Amino acid sequence: MSGAAQRPAKGALVLDHIAHWVPDRTAAEAELRRLGFAPTPFSEQFTRGASDAGPVSAGTGNHCAMLERGYLEFLAPIGDTPNASSLRAGMARYTGVHLIALGTADPDAEHTRLAREGFGPLPVVALERDIGTPDGVGRARFAVVRTQAGAMPEGRVQFVEQRTPDLLWQARWLDHPNTAYALRATHLCVADPAEAAARFARYTGLPVATVDAAPGIVTARGTMIFRNAARTKADLGLEAPCLPWIAGCTLACRDPARVPAGRETAHGRVVVPSAALGGAFVFESGA
Repeated sequence: MSGAAQRPAKGALVLDHIAHWVPDRTAAEAELRRLGFAPTPFSEQFTRGASDAGPVSAGTGNHCAMLERGYLEFLAPIGDTPNASSLRAGMARYTGVHLIALGTADPDAEHTRLAREGFGPLPVVALERDIGTPDGVGRARFAVVRTQAGAMPEGRVQFVEQRTPDLLWQARWLDHPNTAYALRATHLCVADPAEAAARFARYTGLPVATVDAAPGIVTARGTMIFRNAARTKADLGLEAPCLPWIAGCTLACRDPARVPAGRETAHGRVVVPSAALGGAFVFESGA
């Protein structure tokens, strides 16, 4: 799948990526390789304010596991900025997934809808980061819509427009030893799944559906599934460190024999927890 194909159609949403917040970028990269991912090189992030202002370090940087459909981000603080402080505050609760990014082709429309629904969105933010290419260094650009802190207690649930998708989804980064190729779902552990799903429905403009006998939000590509602590333990074998908690993700793989060792579920999935990255990766085969 080309980078351009990652952008959803106008009016649609996709599960673009999730982000683990990790304290040590070096340890995160080593763990990714142990789990059979081929991570991208570390990339510092930048913000841009006024149109005539130059980029300023966000105080954060990442490794990514790019997939043919979506990707995984592993974000670490590297400075003393508000953005880095936000990461450290989140990791005081738990290391792991704190961000769900929903891909959109129209961030201004998402901003308008969020304001109408009472979520208090912040101004659309332009983000940038350098990315190496076979021909030199390119500057990846994004537009992000976020809400006031606490509007979504599960974490930083945001909308992103990928303005330079071909820089992110380079063919050389899509082949992983564990054969993972698609971000299928993210798993949210909450006190009241019905309430959380209904709130996410207002937040996304999408209806609540039933996924694996649990409330869910189904986008044009990728799903969010809501369970309480008991169901999370029963279905995924994971103990919640706190509530709410984004417990991890489901990834499609081409060869189940090549996924890392983990706990097999009744549905033929393999759950692989990671203390270094937080939460767990659920591997399943299929298109």
